[in-house]
Amino acid sequence: MLRRRRFVLAAACLAGVASFLLLQAPCVLGAAPGGAKSTPIIHRARVEGVINPFSARYLERAIRETERQGGAALVLELDTPGGLDSAMRSMIKAMLNSQVPIIVYVSPSGARAASAGMFITLAAHVAAMAPGTNIGAAHPVSLTGGEGTETAAKKVTEDAAATARAIAAQRDRNVAWAEAAVRDSVSITEEEAKEKGVIDIIARDLGNLLEQADGRKVITPPGETILRLKGGQVRDVPMAFVESLLQTLAEPNIAYILLTLGTLGLILELYHPGALFPGVTGAICLLLGFAALGTLPVGWAGVGLLILAVALLLAELHAPGFGAFGTGSLIAFLMGSLLLFVPVTPASPAAPVVGVSPWLVGCMTALFGAVLLLVGQRVWAAQRLAPRTGSEALVGDTAEVVSALSPQGTVRIRGEVWSARSEGESIEAGASVRVDRAEGVVLVVRPIAGEESETQQSQSPSQGR
Repeated sequence: MLRRRRFVLAAACLAGVASFLLLQAPCVLGAAPGGAKSTPIIHRARVEGVINPFSARYLERAIRETERQGGAALVLELDTPGGLDSAMRSMIKAMLNSQVPIIVYVSPSGARAASAGMFITLAAHVAAMAPGTNIGAAHPVSLTGGEGTETAAKKVTEDAAATARAIAAQRDRNVAWAEAAVRDSVSITEEEAKEKGVIDIIARDLGNLLEQADGRKVITPPGETILRLKGGQVRDVPMAFVESLLQTLAEPNIAYILLTLGTLGLILELYHPGALFPGVTGAICLLLGFAALGTLPVGWAGVGLLILAVALLLAELHAPGFGAFGTGSLIAFLMGSLLLFVPVTPASPAAPVVGVSPWLVGCMTALFGAVLLLVGQRVWAAQRLAPRTGSEALVGDTAEVVSALSPQGTVRIRGEVWSARSEGESIEAGASVRVDRAEGVVLVVRPIAGEESETQQSQSPSQGR
């Protein structure tokens, strides 16, 4: 009993000493001179092309991952002509409320931060550009003029200018230039941007950027933070497969191809029911095309002309003759393609100037015309076919005389016995005749010469059984 008590007491003492040493270990290690320092982790995201809801969703996810994993900063490499105002504002909101510092780096050389890209760059905690890049915004433009359009353009411009001023003031950047970029479509190089206080750093590559940004003070929602980035480990935050796919589909030329192929696929399915492949493929292409249009600054005049082109095509295929509706359909398709991304009402300064390649428009118009001619030819030929039911369908076929035609009698054709009449001479039973025409339910026939009769009988072995 005494030994057991001594054992328990010794075990308790050892546990207490071990706990004390474990609690003191961090302090001892931290106070040790030359102690190892943790390597900073820098997350990197890449946004290029038109800014759309998929870009915004991607950036928001990258910020969340950086915050969750305790990253020292998030570097956003940017190259964009602009994008949707709603997507841009979602990205700016996420950046201004980010718990981790965000560095926007316009790169590589030749890249730009235009329109929406300018707003996004201004919203960064640290703004940087690579040599040979530029930054700026586009003034609202429209296809038509008029007092109403000018008023609408003024409202859009004032709203965008106020947003640019607010962001620049919060990040301590050049407020006057930010407003001029909206009102006067000002665009400047990286050297001018650095000189005017629009950006903070000109960096030749990512390593140089992290070296220059190291030690800078930035303000985040939790408070002031000093960036410790030198020698940090860079971890990429790639787009997910779905995000990457949708981002690719949102390219204007891809969206235009999807819309065209989708429309032609449904037209081919309509005039060749049961083919399935054109219809299914066309429906998928149309749905993807409409999804892409929702992420681009669409000119609804162009969309209306494309719809008119399809309507005229259908009218052409149902109308007698060939030409007028088809010509109008081709013209409407061509004009709609050219105006598909040209706004009628003023677009936001965040919106990019996008369009479809003229070469692609030419190719798709030629394809549209080829389908029009192909389907139209089939329909035109079908309208001129002889009826394929009743006695009219027997005209030109060969028959065998069952009862002598003098001139009335009967013949067997296609396994059926029909009343028949010969014009002129009588025809004996067993002879072969050809149907010239039908008069109601009576077939008018004529005899076939010997060799021709033998040939016809060899081609129609089922007759006469």
